[in-house]
Amino acid sequence: MRIVVTVKFVPDLQSHRSFTDGTVTRTADDGTMNELDENAVEAALQLKEALPEGEAEVYAVTVGGPDAVAAVRKALQLGVDHAVHVCDESIAGSDVFGTARVLAAAVREIEKDGPVDLVITGMAALDALTSMLPTALAAELDVAQLTLASSLAVANGVATIERHMPDAHETVTAPLPALVSVTDEANTPRYPNFKLIMAARTKPVATWSLTDIGVDPAQVGAMASRTTVLDASTQPPRENRVKINDTGDGGVQLARFLIERGLA
Repeated sequence: MRIVVTVKFVPDLQSHRSFTDGTVTRTADDGTMNELDENAVEAALQLKEALPEGEAEVYAVTVGGPDAVAAVRKALQLGVDHAVHVCDESIAGSDVFGTARVLAAAVREIEKDGPVDLVITGMAALDALTSMLPTALAAELDVAQLTLASSLAVANGVATIERHMPDAHETVTAPLPALVSVTDEANTPRYPNFKLIMAARTKPVATWSLTDIGVDPAQVGAMASRTTVLDASTQPPRENRVKINDTGDGGVQLARFLIERGLA
């Protein structure tokens, strides 16, 4: 079985955000692998470990600028077998459809060495929270999609997921090849061990351009995006803040503050 898991390099949600030409500025200093993609990596590794040794391999694929390599390096630390970084200046500013097109081309490039049975994604990227990538990627690959999986199992060429909805519990199946997006309920991501951390430092990462995977630069990037950013600005500083020095009656002062404003 060959599994591809997509991982995204996103800004640390706790860091200060800035914008460049309407897009979020991303740097290696405050970026990390999307937290929800850790569940996707864990799901892929669990499927691999359930099979006899040598019968499965896991690829981690990311799309982004030079700093995005940190996302697949983290995936290597967690235990994936191969890492692919699609890096090309023409990708900058791509919307979810452009990103899906690039990822699909990367999957097809991997398939030149053998069929890909399963693509696993996280349920959303924490920088945008559109949750659209899994569906867009499944459409580009022309495979069945099983989304928002709370659990995942594969047997006899069929993927089975459980999905917990507000008013229903669903069990859904699809024949392989298929795409599955997993939620943070699907598993508890593992911590990388020291041996894998050290190995990931020198393990090769395949770096592909759009030319390498056969994507026309005119089909991706800001110019091909179906969405347009009209305005972007940093968060304004907070004003009219009240600072309370607690001398033993801080709770009383806080309660009075909330009551006066109709908040309690």
